[in-house]
Amino acid sequence: MHLTVEPRVLYFGTPVVLLSTSNEDGSANLAPMSSAWWVGQSCMLGLDETSQSTKNLIRTGECVLNLASAELADAVDRLALLTGSRVVPDHKLRKGYRYESDKFGAAGLSCTASQKVRPPRVTQCPVHLEAVVDRVHPFGEEDSGVVAVDARVVRVHVEENLLVPGNRRHIDADRWDPLIMKFCEFYGNSQNVHPSRLASAWGILGPTAAVANG
Repeated sequence: MHLTVEPRVLYFGTPVVLLSTSNEDGSANLAPMSSAWWVGQSCMLGLDETSQSTKNLIRTGECVLNLASAELADAVDRLALLTGSRVVPDHKLRKGYRYESDKFGAAGLSCTASQKVRPPRVTQCPVHLEAVVDRVHPFGEEDSGVVAVDARVVRVHVEENLLVPGNRRHIDADRWDPLIMKFCEFYGNSQNVHPSRLASAWGILGPTAAVANG
């Protein structure tokens, strides 16, 4: 039986991306996001228009989409309520965000130089997609506060053990276990793998809370 409902969010399940961009002073910003999808060699990113990542993308036109594995859920969660904006927007302050200049250090992650773009790659992520921005435009209803970023992938780096043996063009789907954001909760291999600060900040009833509340 189907019920008519109004979900708090419509995150039915998308891969977690650690988005690296370059700040005005040349330092790296790193932000977790999961509103991303791909067609061919291009992707669309849904981002808060006030975020430092959005500002960096508009200014520089470059980024790296670092795809996290399920094992990196703890590092991603440490970034969940951090922002690279020195002046934290009110809507983020209300959710508990704070400014952090060294996102890589806060997450316990290290960086590797990119080949085609200036922002660095996240060493620990098994997949790196270097990309350039083709277009930034409003997304959703009027005054949604969200922008869509159309980006084109210009170089792909994948850990060797994820490839079909002897073939550089095919990734073995059985070996690739991406970290998935599902209703603001972290999933890998169809299992909840880590508590989510983001779910708490958004007031979303997760699996643990659901059990506790019967």
